[in-house]
Amino acid sequence: MPAAEAMLDSNVLVYALSDAPTERRKRDRAADLLATKDFGTSYQIIMETWVVATRKMRVPVDPEKVRAFLEKILAHPLVTGTAGLFFEAQGLSARYGIHPYDAAIVAAAKELGAETLYSEDLSHGQVYDGVRVINPFQGLD
Repeated sequence: MPAAEAMLDSNVLVYALSDAPTERRKRDRAADLLATKDFGTSYQIIMETWVVATRKMRVPVDPEKVRAFLEKILAHPLVTGTAGLFFEAQGLSARYGIHPYDAAIVAAAKELGAETLYSEDLSHGQVYDGVRVINPFQGLD
């Protein structure tokens, strides 16, 4: 089983890749998390990062830059998709009323053994089955 103290959501990874001047503070904060945290990720987060960075950003990131970045991220613990992860996510979604994709990320953080999930997509400070969500970008807008 993979192990890390924190999980970084795709929005953290996307900001780390961003060259947008308006996102400089978030990019710096994301880079700080990458440099200072014992983190892991999930297959879902890797795929979301790749799709958003190469296809959904106002100025898409060069796919080779994204690939090189994600290769470094993949050196950290990775939670893959399993039937057990699916059922855990389904239960979390029902229990907390969160979107199934978000529930899958929380379930992966639990499997990782992470106490903290850094994300701007869930409620800052909320604890989901032992995983506390921290919005690392709160107050940076």
